[in-house]
Amino acid sequence: MQETIGVSDIEGRAENVVCDRFSDAGWVNTSTHVPVEKQISIFVNRQVLVNILCTPNKLNFLVIGYLYAEGIISGIGDVASMRVCDEESEVDVRLSNTEFEVPQVSTLTSSCGGSVAFRNEGKRVDSSLVVSPDSVLSQMKQFLEQMELYRLSGGVHASALSDTRNLLLVSEDIGRHNTLYKIQGECLMKGLKTRDGMLMSTGRVSSEMLLKSSLMQAPIIVSRTSPTGRAVSLARDLGITLVGYARGNRLTVYSHPERLGR
Repeated sequence: MQETIGVSDIEGRAENVVCDRFSDAGWVNTSTHVPVEKQISIFVNRQVLVNILCTPNKLNFLVIGYLYAEGIISGIGDVASMRVCDEESEVDVRLSNTEFEVPQVSTLTSSCGGSVAFRNEGKRVDSSLVVSPDSVLSQMKQFLEQMELYRLSGGVHASALSDTRNLLLVSEDIGRHNTLYKIQGECLMKGLKTRDGMLMSTGRVSSEMLLKSSLMQAPIIVSRTSPTGRAVSLARDLGITLVGYARGNRLTVYSHPERLGR
């Protein structure tokens, strides 16, 4: 029996809309759930840093993960205070460094949420982690079973962090990059390590996604779909095992297959 997800379980992440549905039986006026899309503004030391389109949950993790991934902070200790204002769709962050100035150079990423990246370099990953293909596929299956918002509404991406035996964190968002920011931020705020973990994603792995994985020092990243050519090249250079099309009992390894016993 398929589990039923109540709207109260995903409050604020999905909304009910009226629609017209066509099938062999003809047209039916009905309703369905769609994911909520919200723009939030991140202020750092009273300066506007960026506006992000996102699924409005785990905003504290999203902001901390974003600041870390983009080199604004080096750890949670750099944050003096943070206030999330849902009514005004703003997150106000004050840094211990009161002299911080917003970077002028940025890159518009391929994220569905249209986020901006200030950092474009990666870190090489050195790890002795080895996992079997069966374990990778088993973790991917568990990951897909925990995608609550997707099962209710569709239209979102998800990422997960695993220790190769158990899922540690799962995040869903309209933006692929946002899912990794939320995982990174939650790990920083809860004192969880990402090093030697396995990252999983439902969407394509772009070069930006690969760079974020390298900053997390995750030696394996797995996707249900394809990586880009630049992501494959970066994975080979940075020592990351890149796995795509992990579905059912099959997967494809694009770099460093030795971690999967090849």
